[in-house]
Amino acid sequence: MPEGDTVWQAARRLHVALAGKVLTRSDLRVPRFATADLTGRTVLDVTARGKHLLTRVEGGLTLHSHLKMDGSWKVFANGRRWTGGPSHQIRAILGNTELTAVGYRLPVLELLRTPDEQRVVGHLGPDLLGPDWDPEQALANLLTDPARQLGEALLDQRNLAGIGNVYKSELCFLLGVTPWLPVGALPADRAAKLPELAKKLLEANRERPVRTTTGRRGQDLFVYGRAPRPCLRCRTAVRVAEQGDGSRERPTYWCPNCQTGPAPSSYRGSRTPRRTTN
Repeated sequence: MPEGDTVWQAARRLHVALAGKVLTRSDLRVPRFATADLTGRTVLDVTARGKHLLTRVEGGLTLHSHLKMDGSWKVFANGRRWTGGPSHQIRAILGNTELTAVGYRLPVLELLRTPDEQRVVGHLGPDLLGPDWDPEQALANLLTDPARQLGEALLDQRNLAGIGNVYKSELCFLLGVTPWLPVGALPADRAAKLPELAKKLLEANRERPVRTTTGRRGQDLFVYGRAPRPCLRCRTAVRVAEQGDGSRERPTYWCPNCQTGPAPSSYRGSRTPRRTTN
């Protein structure tokens, strides 16, 4: 699930593999940039901004990518077989004398001038794992539309950047409210702690290979993906329903006993969660 913590991990892997080294191989397999050649340029850094990846190279250029639902970047030692998927799914190749980074199924891949990065990430709210993190601004953004459902507001990257469907469900559980509660109805004490709680969860997981919000081995998440199994706190069956306008699959999990607030009258007791995008 490509949420802020996993994108941060991807940026770190790419930075370690590429930063400070001259590109000896460059292949962008999207029509608009198929003729672009970055070989001979030094990679300066790779940075995560919310769910976006920015690979900056010498000469004032940035390769912008977004993983969305299925994308991934894999790093391989030169000479090693690539195992990220079939070759027709490869969208980008960046290599040096030691390592090669291969981007699979990247729905967003574009080359732009580094000074123009704001065009693709300037709309984002404070980044939960970034140097621009500002909890007061994040909360103010969330409260701008008090009638909006909390789950929808959390997924809006313009409010705060990095939360996806997993953290949406888990945060609402930890706050004791349903994702359908209007933001303005969230008790003031819980609203005040929401930004830092979100940051704490992502920071705790950015170094982990397996995401957890519970601290319990084998029971990594409180509600996400658990329907119809019992809630880890009260043993009530966890429920799942869609949230949003239906344009994207948003399986949303909650405990009807531990979380107060409105909830759909129609729900499913069991389903296999699918990865979602933002």
